[in-house]
Amino acid sequence: MALDAERLGQSKADLAETLRTLRKRAGLSQVRLARRCAMSQSKISKIETAELTPSLVDVELILRALEAPGQLVNEVMVLARLANTEWQPIRASWRRGLEKRQTELAGLEAEAKELRFFLPAMITGLLATPEYIRASLEYSPGEISKTVARKLERQAVLYDTAKHFTFLLTEQAVRWAVVPPAAMAVQIDRLASLSHLPNVRIGLIPMGTVMSRGPMNTFTVYDDRLATVETFTGRTVFRDSRDISEHLEVFGRYEQISRFGDAARSLLQEWANLYR
Repeated sequence: MALDAERLGQSKADLAETLRTLRKRAGLSQVRLARRCAMSQSKISKIETAELTPSLVDVELILRALEAPGQLVNEVMVLARLANTEWQPIRASWRRGLEKRQTELAGLEAEAKELRFFLPAMITGLLATPEYIRASLEYSPGEISKTVARKLERQAVLYDTAKHFTFLLTEQAVRWAVVPPAAMAVQIDRLASLSHLPNVRIGLIPMGTVMSRGPMNTFTVYDDRLATVETFTGRTVFRDSRDISEHLEVFGRYEQISRFGDAARSLLQEWANLYR
């Protein structure tokens, strides 16, 4: 499905209006529809005013209760999937201040119990040294000191043993020289150190590993409820369970070919030594 930014922005309102119109055409009140769907009337009201974005299951239940024809069901389900997808342009983060984005990420990390990170290009802020973080923000506008500080504060979440983290990094991500050689050696040593935490798994995919599916982009999956995909110009947030399942499946395939534990630390030592 092609993701058009304007459609993503309008889809929630379109979905709400469509469901409201279909209910009225069927001659049902919100109360009667709610009974047929085993939902509360207040939930139906919030869906129809776009105050609440319904899940795909919710939409399927409503359409079934309205006895919508097959073709219409397909069209509305496409709209529902768009409504569960959000585009966040990087320029919007710049306007609001990058430190605010760090607060949002901290909120996602606080809510999740199982966090999975696929990193094909660079090391993520949760694993980064202060020097690496500062260098990675070189092209960001505004004062970056607050953002650096906020990123470092977020790293405390790694020591919350109620959470489990899996980081998969390609060799390129680990060895990409964001900082001078001595600092890169320190950064790689930090990865090896963090891999000893009981709730943190760091997996490596070295060059030469045979895998037919290429590492297209950075993505993070929070439990099984939300996935974010990052590009140069922004990020897409997926809440549709099918999109999340697809990202979990891809993550699982990369996880199977990754090296963990002592095998990973051996590689990290080798790569760090190349910078010394």
